[in-house]
This record gives sequence, C-alpha cells and structure tokens, in this order.
Amino acid sequence: QGQYMYDENGEKYLDCINNVAHVGHSHPDVIKAAVKQMELLNTNSRFLHDNLVQYAKRLTATLPEKLSICYFVNSGSEANDLALRLARQYRGHQDVITLDHAYHGHVSSLIDISPYKFNQLGKEGKKEFVHVAPSPDIYRGEYREDHPDAASAYADDVKKIIEEAEKNGRKIAAFIAESMQSCGGQIIPPAGYFQKVAEYVHKAGGVFIADEVQVGFGRVGKHFWGFQLQGKDFVPDIVTMGKPIGNGHPMSCVVTTREIAEAFGASGLEYFNTFGGNPVSCAIGLAVLNAIEKEDLQGNAIRVGNYLTELLNKQKEKHPLIGDVRGIGLFVGVDLVKDQLRRTPATAEAQLKEQRILLSADGPHRNILKFKPPMCFTMEDAKLVVDQIDELLTGMHALQNVPPCQILHLPLPHPHYLLLSVCFWWYS
Repeated sequence: QGQYMYDENGEKYLDCINNVAHVGHSHPDVIKAAVKQMELLNTNSRFLHDNLVQYAKRLTATLPEKLSICYFVNSGSEANDLALRLARQYRGHQDVITLDHAYHGHVSSLIDISPYKFNQLGKEGKKEFVHVAPSPDIYRGEYREDHPDAASAYADDVKKIIEEAEKNGRKIAAFIAESMQSCGGQIIPPAGYFQKVAEYVHKAGGVFIADEVQVGFGRVGKHFWGFQLQGKDFVPDIVTMGKPIGNGHPMSCVVTTREIAEAFGASGLEYFNTFGGNPVSCAIGLAVLNAIEKEDLQGNAIRVGNYLTELLNKQKEKHPLIGDVRGIGLFVGVDLVKDQLRRTPATAEAQLKEQRILLSADGPHRNILKFKPPMCFTMEDAKLVVDQIDELLTGMHALQNVPPCQILHLPLPHPHYLLLSVCFWWYS
C-alpha cells in the first residue's frame, strides 16, 4: 500500500526502489478504474474504443508538439524494440550508438544494444552494428565536474564514433539513451549533451531515441519527462515509456513524429499489437495520469527529493565512504567510495542490509545506492532511511578502527599457561 510492502507475516517494509508502482502500491483509484473497465469490456485493439483515443490525447499533451503519434505496447522492452524498428525503417540505416553500461531491455534486439548485459558475454557479446559511447558521467568519467564543457566533450566522442563508422561504410540509424541512466549508476547527463549528440546523429541520417522507461512521468519533479531537463530546445525523435505508465499493469508506449510513423507505415508491413492499447490498459493509464495531477506528485518529487538530497549531502560531510550524491526529484544516487581522491568504488560496503527498508546497489561497480521510490514517498520516509544509512556507515567506520588483533590469556589444565593471540575479523 502506497510506499510500503508487507511480507507474509504482516511486517511492513519501506520501498525506496520501486519505480513501477509509480503512484503507490495498490492505489485505490487505479484499482477502481481497472475493475470498472474490466467488468464492462476488455478486448484486443482492433476495436476502436474511447479510452484509447482519450489516453493518447492526454499522453501527447505532456510532450512537445511534434511528438504526436502513439504506438501502444505491453512492456518497456517491447517499446524499445519497436523504436529500433521505426528508426531503421526511417532511412534504411542499421547501426545503433548506445551508451556504456546502458540497459534497454531483455529481448535479443535490446541485449545487443545493452552493454550492461552483453559485456557479460565477453568480446563476442558486442555486435558489429553496435557502437558504444562513453557514459556522460561527470563524477567517474573522462570529463568530470571540473571540465569547462563536459557536455560538448562527451558529445564529441559520439561525433568521432559516427565519423569512424562512416569511414568503414556503416550508416547510423539511431542513438539511444535513457534520459538519465539507471542501471548505469544514476547518471544525470550534463545539460546540452543531448542537443549536441542529436545534431551529429541527425547529420548522419539517424534519429535520437529517448528511453524514459525508468525515469518518466514526473519523477524528476521539474518536468514530466527526464529529457526535458536538457532544455526546451531539445526534442527527441522517438520517446519510449514503460514501468510507471501503468503502476504495475503491463503496458507501455512509443511516441514519435508523423514523419517517422509515415515512413514506418510505407514499408507495407502492417504493425498490429493484440493487447497494446486495450480498454483496460488505457483506463489504468488515465487513472495514473489523474493521480499524478490530483495528488501533485510532481511537486512532491521536488519537495521530498530536495529534502532527501539535502540529508544525504549532510551524510557526505560526515562519512568518507560517500563520494558523491547526485539526483533530481525522486531519482537519486549515492556513490560509495573507499578513497575520496581516487574515487575507488566501495562495492562490498554498498551491499547494505537495512532494517525493513528496501534499497539496492547498482552501477558498473555495484557501489551506487539508488533511490527511485513510489512518488508518494514522504519527508518522514526520507529521514528514516537516511538515519539508517548513517547508523550503518557509522558502524562500518567503528569496525575499521578496531585493532585487528586482541590478546587473550586462557588458563589451561597444565601448570603452564599458553599465550594465545586470537585475531578477529568482524564483518557485518
């Protein structure tokens, strides 16, 4: 219920990571909308239904004007797979540029463009048509927070990839990126990066795909979509949505321009999705949009997100293990390090076990504590979880200062005494 989950014994757990239950677990309005429509009618999307039209209208109203054509599908993976098809059909190009550590879905076409996954397969994992650009990480990347123009420097890396690909006779179909990388370590690209990348990609005949599956629907607070953090002058060619769109109900969407949609339709291959945009899914989608608006969840993301970040930054001043706190709204990452200067990832230390708090670590080194809770998360919740992190990190620091060896004198039956040195390694 809300931001809480319960185990089989009724014990309550605070959920800090569930960006699927976007407006809160078991939201009564979402449940009511689903039941009401299911009682009336649910069928495949060959039948025109008011919910489909109304939902498409509400959804596109949150986007820049040129993003006007919706394809409703059933999961984030399905949305990103369709986005690749749209991009490749548009100009007939095949190659894709993706970011290092990116994850875009579990189907074969997306494993191919997800270094987070295909790197696990060794050198054979990367396909010839895939080009990997550095993640625009200003804390760990090549161009950091002290660089005069990190956005341009990272974008220039993409430009070089395009030039090298074209030199080898290859053509770029798309650049795809999460508007903020989640599995990649809660990375917020520097402002201006997407604009410059889009310029280079468009010049090469490709399109820009913004993956909003993890971070869309008001999570950043200031805007409804993560890509809008880059500025009003940036508009992607294709936007994909998933996870939060249905508050746990399996639905997703691809939104694109009329030009790209018409090129896709001109292929002669009809696109049809049995369940995408069915009456129940659209009723649920509308209920989620209503809840975001009615409960001012974007405003809540700003207020609680700012408070959470403020509390975490205070912990950064106190604990050397915290190297960086980054985030916007209710999308926050805490980068744990063994050494502040070298920024050595503290992987083991990040595997915290909190009391009845659901929090996890991710990123290339699995050392980033990630926060992406239901949007009804409160200031009291933020205080509770940060207090626990403080307690755990304080405990780790205390253990690091315990002398590794203690001398124990044990009496034995023999008249002599044996001096035993017993070494303790106490790991929590």
